Amino acid sequence: MPKTKSTPDFVLIITTLALLTIGMIMVYSASAVWATYKFDDAFFFAKRQLFFAGLGIVAMFTIMNVDYWVWRKHSKLIIIICFILLIVVLIPGVGLVRGGARSWLGVGAFSIQPSEFMKFAMIAFLAKYLSENQRNITKFKQGLLPSLSLVLVAFGLIMLQPDLGTGAVMVGTCVVMIYVSGAKLSHFMGLALLGLGGLVALIISAPYRIKRITSFLDPWSDPLGSGFQIIQSLYAIGPGGLMGLGLGESRQKFFYLPEPQTDFIFAILSEELGFIGGTFVILLFSILLWRGIRVALGAQDLFGSLLAIGIIGMIAIQVMINIGVVIGLMPVTGITLPFLSYGGSSLTLMLVAVGVLLNISRYSRY
Repeated sequence: MPKTKSTPDFVLIITTLALLTIGMIMVYSASAVWATYKFDDAFFFAKRQLFFAGLGIVAMFTIMNVDYWVWRKHSKLIIIICFILLIVVLIPGVGLVRGGARSWLGVGAFSIQPSEFMKFAMIAFLAKYLSENQRNITKFKQGLLPSLSLVLVAFGLIMLQPDLGTGAVMVGTCVVMIYVSGAKLSHFMGLALLGLGGLVALIISAPYRIKRITSFLDPWSDPLGSGFQIIQSLYAIGPGGLMGLGLGESRQKFFYLPEPQTDFIFAILSEELGFIGGTFVILLFSILLWRGIRVALGAQDLFGSLLAIGIIGMIAIQVMINIGVVIGLMPVTGITLPFLSYGGSSLTLMLVAVGVLLNISRYSRY
């Protein structure tokens, strides 16, 4: 058990709250026009985001005081529950369909996305498994294969929704954790070839994925179809220039960029706050990454270190994919920007994960 409890990482707390504050402001700014048109309430999305932000903050500070070994003890139960939810959400009439994906379960006036919580469940379970089987991780059959098999089963269930973006973040995070725990690079090279073949098969099996790849390479080949979102995103970022058009002055949120408060909120932020605003947000994420790595390096045990690596890896990968999509460097995947994009499940999960990271920091040697 970890000992010598101290104060949590103050810089990590301030950075998280700064990102959350910027997110709240931008959700309102990006969604006000659409919310007024659809719900006759400019604050419709902002109020919901504020509710989940409040819930998440309470959860973050509560979990910050809960010994992180609790997640080791209950990781098996948590991942079983998440697997059950991933199966339940696929049942017609039970799972809610949005944007062509059956990814949500309705809970009263709100809904949750089980795949978001599976990301954290997989991190906790994998941290436990890898810390207990470190001697075998260099062996393919005894160490690498069992852990990857579980990850691929979860990925398969998420792809049945389908939700390639969330699945990619989960797999990428788990690969980072497995590699850091000591797995051989040669094993990953072989699996990478298999993964590439699987990715090609996924793209070929669904025509819309082919269109997404095509639009990523040349969005202007289909400006009113598959390339529409990327083009509108670039039209938002370009005019923003160095200083931006001013907070609340976005033009693309006037029904050009579809639901700008979600996946493409960074485009609206860049349009209104310019290169300086976008760079400041990236700087905050960089500080978050730095402090997370510091926590992982200073953890008193391997489980805590891997748990911290998994959490910060999940956030970093999601940020890179989201911003990469928004600026046209990657195909559209439907990934939210942590702490900034509108979405209750994603926001709550991220704040819970930071709460766990803060608890690990309380036992850190640094």
